[in-house]
Amino acid sequence: MTYENGTPHTVESIRQALWENDAEPKGPARTHRAEELVALAETAGDRQLLLDALLDLISAYQFSSESGKTLVPFSRLLRMWDENPGDFSGPALHRLHWRFKWIIYSLTGNPDIPLDAIRRWLPDMERHYRIAGYSLRPVRSAEFYLAQHLGDDALAARLLEEWTGADRDRMSDCLACELNEQGEWHADHADDERALATWAPVLNGEQSCAEQPHLILALSLVPLLRLGRFDEARRNHLRGYRLARGNGSLVPALARHIEFCALTGNEARGLEILAEHAAYLDNDGEPLSRLEILSAAALLLRRLVELGHADRPVPLPGGITVTAEQLLARTREAADGLARRFDERNATDRVGTRVAARMAGTPFTDRLPLGVRGARLAPGSVARPKPAPESAPESTPESAPVAAEAGSEDLAALLAEARRLTLAQHPDARAAWRAVAETAERTGTGLDASASAEVTYHAAVDALDDPDTAVPLFRRAAEQFEAAGDLGEGAAGRARAAYTTAVSGRTEEGLAELDALCGQLRALHADGRATARQLTGALLAAARVRRGTLPSAPDPEAAAEALAEELRAVLRLAEEHRTEDRRMRSRIADTSCLLGGLLAGRGDAPQAAELFARAVELYHEAAAPWFAAEAEARLAELSLALGRPEQAEKAARAALDHGAELLEPLGRAHLHLILAEALAASGQDDNEVAGHALEATHWADEAAGSEALAAWARLVLGGALLRLRRFDEAASVLESALPDLQEHHQEGQVVQARWWLGECLDALGDHRQASEQFLLAADIAKGWDGQRDHAVLAHLAGDALNGAGLNEQAAAAYARAEELWRGLGRPHNAARAVRAQAWLALRDAGRGLPAARDLMATAEQLLTEAVAEPADGDNQAMLRTALAGTYRQTGELLVRGCASEPGDEDDDGTARHAYEEALGYAEKAITVLAPLGETGRHDRTGAQLMAAWLEADLGRNSAADTRARAVLDDYGDEDGSGPDATAERRRAEARALLDYIG
Repeated sequence: MTYENGTPHTVESIRQALWENDAEPKGPARTHRAEELVALAETAGDRQLLLDALLDLISAYQFSSESGKTLVPFSRLLRMWDENPGDFSGPALHRLHWRFKWIIYSLTGNPDIPLDAIRRWLPDMERHYRIAGYSLRPVRSAEFYLAQHLGDDALAARLLEEWTGADRDRMSDCLACELNEQGEWHADHADDERALATWAPVLNGEQSCAEQPHLILALSLVPLLRLGRFDEARRNHLRGYRLARGNGSLVPALARHIEFCALTGNEARGLEILAEHAAYLDNDGEPLSRLEILSAAALLLRRLVELGHADRPVPLPGGITVTAEQLLARTREAADGLARRFDERNATDRVGTRVAARMAGTPFTDRLPLGVRGARLAPGSVARPKPAPESAPESTPESAPVAAEAGSEDLAALLAEARRLTLAQHPDARAAWRAVAETAERTGTGLDASASAEVTYHAAVDALDDPDTAVPLFRRAAEQFEAAGDLGEGAAGRARAAYTTAVSGRTEEGLAELDALCGQLRALHADGRATARQLTGALLAAARVRRGTLPSAPDPEAAAEALAEELRAVLRLAEEHRTEDRRMRSRIADTSCLLGGLLAGRGDAPQAAELFARAVELYHEAAAPWFAAEAEARLAELSLALGRPEQAEKAARAALDHGAELLEPLGRAHLHLILAEALAASGQDDNEVAGHALEATHWADEAAGSEALAAWARLVLGGALLRLRRFDEAASVLESALPDLQEHHQEGQVVQARWWLGECLDALGDHRQASEQFLLAADIAKGWDGQRDHAVLAHLAGDALNGAGLNEQAAAAYARAEELWRGLGRPHNAARAVRAQAWLALRDAGRGLPAARDLMATAEQLLTEAVAEPADGDNQAMLRTALAGTYRQTGELLVRGCASEPGDEDDDGTARHAYEEALGYAEKAITVLAPLGETGRHDRTGAQLMAAWLEADLGRNSAADTRARAVLDDYGDEDGSGPDATAERRRAEARALLDYIG
């Protein structure tokens, strides 16, 4: 007998090791251990053990990236069967034939296996299946797969009919896996609707297995994109990638997720997926799977190079980093070479054609927002124009609309159009003035003094990103206006130069000049040589600069109050002259916004909201809705903070309608997020909440330094998806949000994300991971002043641990919740935690029914004492219902604690006594619910039915009949305006009981 680490191996210890290894996660470690166990089994002298070890090794290979290695152990098994079929028991013979199917797929996926050799295996497979009496359905499926791989469509179509027409038996693949291949056939032939219809039972959750819906979710991505069903494609990517991630047996699915990212403008996410699974690019496992990921990677890397990211570093296993361009060359060469090997083996061009088509793929959309963390690689963020309503020259006479075509040489028409747009305060005015300047220069046409000043002024506005250029241009424009005799416009131009100086870092210098110019404009205005708009524009500019100095003021509060009064004075002046120029309404609105922002910063949100609402009205009166967008955005933000979600929704929608295209990405993200939160707060359609939250994540990712906003948007999106029961998507989004929430937000947001993530994972059946999220959140919440969240999370953790079968840890979590609920004075919640511990105790062989009964008695005492205390009607009803529930659960506990029913070998009467006692508890529940009348009706009838079933089990059919009919009488023939599901269930159960007792 062999030894390992000094410990002798026996047949029993090796078999135990096989069982333990079979429970390990699929991957290299499990495969390596399976190889070791085959070597150990060879020395044990037990053929049955060796047979089992070889079968397990095939499974380990098949569900990893090394499925190509299955042929060697399988061939050995067939020789063992030929030598002595008696060694193969029923289960072993089934496992041998089941693995026969895998061999055909493995051989086909290896170009080094001659085609004739593969074809020779197929008759052998059919012979074995006929001898064993199995249906030939799997044989036809394998033949279909080979024909499809070779590109023999006519043969494949015939075999598809024979395959689907053959009988299903226990050797057939599961229906989900069969639908996988059938749908893929339709998709490969561009029949996407039929493919998706074929896959529908899997995509809808009706059919599943260990590898489904993982594979079909990935296969569905490109067909959905081709059909323009982008939202479904995004959902399936989020759902599917979580399932396939890190799974070596699902490399083809991972490849399709990479391809999806390359075809939807999500190259950054695709690169993350590729980097995480880059080991499969050079893996020596199944070549056909490797070809899938090589060709998908080549597509993605080609897109990166085309987008100007050829030098972007890509990390590879072993600490190696290469550029995207270098890896593209490697992957494309490897894919072409591997495809060529398949085509040479197959004597067709099918594989090479498909690979070339994939690598040459073009995106279906510029970008499909996914909601998960990631930045856009491609350039093209929406830049916001810089309209300057407060600085438009005042001397331009209002003109009638003149349509000047692009590229027109009619300078007079272009000048008239630029002046019209300026008076309209239209964002396109800047482009119009550029057209005037370019045309004048190109044609050599001279402009009069006023027009020259206007062109210079707007050139300065265009140069605002470079103050060293803009300031001299503003001053030159001022000189030109003054030379043309317009002193007011000249002073206004100098004020704009001073403002630009102040906001570019020379605050004191700029502000001093601005104050002086404000004095000059006051004098000019008094003499009638400057307009109220020119004067208020300079005053407003000075106020903006002063607002920026508030934090450094000796007394910031006094300075803020002085500034507020200064702005109120500007408002009064502007209101006095509002009829002089329709643009004065915009000036009043500008001032209202600045004052509103100041007041909001000082905590006066209601007054600030009124000012922003007034500004919105004025912008629309001025026929400049594009300027209303920012005021509407601020109004939406303040309304949400003030608990006015309907007003927030209205303002946010208006802002998006009026100015979305003018807002920078961060502003758009903020608006969509406000709208999503407003809709959620008012309980509106979560589909729309999710849509706006998704848009918010998209635009936040477009903006630099917006990780905090993006994380918040993902939190809102995750919550909406959870409420929509789209648990896979919600989990992906929330997992993606957590890193930035932890870095940029407070504990409350982190706890919320983990809480929701735990609920998603629990709903998906991943109870262990769910419990981890609940416990992590609970550990944060335990430091808070209020302990309600801590208690809820501890209880949720207990439920998840219970679902995971971790009884000891679940009991500890429930005990923690019980203690917290007691401290919070919530006896009904504490009783729930105690009852949960009772059920765990019943499953514990060392504690059993006595301990469980003691715990139920504790819950009963808690609630009995609480019911005896004075309480309002709602609270009393809640406590009585909880007490009745405890009585019922105690009865159920007693029944489940019996090894038999009263009539089944109950020699000592133990079962009958337990059932009698349980009946007593059911009657207690009925009694405690009686005072609640209609409120406790459903709970009371539930207890009555429990008592009826117990009466029936005790052989008292007459009493059971009476109780069941009492329930039917209690509900009568009610129909009401809508069906009551609980009432219908109670009626149905009562009728079932009457049928049961005859």
